[in-house]
Amino acid sequence: MVRKIPETISEEEFLAIVKATKDKKKRLAFMLGFYQCLRVSEVINLIPSDNDKERGFLFIRQAKGQKDRHIPIMAPVKRGLGGLPMECSVRTLQRAIKRGGLEVLGKDIHFHTLRHSGATYYLNKKKLDIRHVQVLLGHSRLSTTEIYTHVTPEALKERFDEVWN
Repeated sequence: MVRKIPETISEEEFLAIVKATKDKKKRLAFMLGFYQCLRVSEVINLIPSDNDKERGFLFIRQAKGQKDRHIPIMAPVKRGLGGLPMECSVRTLQRAIKRGGLEVLGKDIHFHTLRHSGATYYLNKKKLDIRHVQVLLGHSRLSTTEIYTHVTPEALKERFDEVWN
């Protein structure tokens, strides 16, 4: 069976969608999907007490595989967390990101694209070790994280330019 590698979007493309999204809750949901690399179900299930402001962590309860995890709150997301809980459905968020992708980028993207794109962003732009990305995503196997992270041609060139300069 041939598996299609999910498309990713850049941070610039993502921010264009966020800018075009008027609804604050949807903007927060998209930010959680991209910067926190959360699944749509994890976004929907967040409640105010999951936001540990003092320690700077989000508590993700009963995620895929019935696993809990604590992840650091990323700077672009901090201000919006007062908007929890989401109070909308999974389907509402899926339709909203699909519409945003088509209208703003002319691309057919899905909420899960944000998770893949965020993981790829951390690997390429922020130069995080893949092991840190694995823990953020909540994967038990590194091989799963490798599916989520894509080395962009630009990042590949940049790394090799660093080697030779």
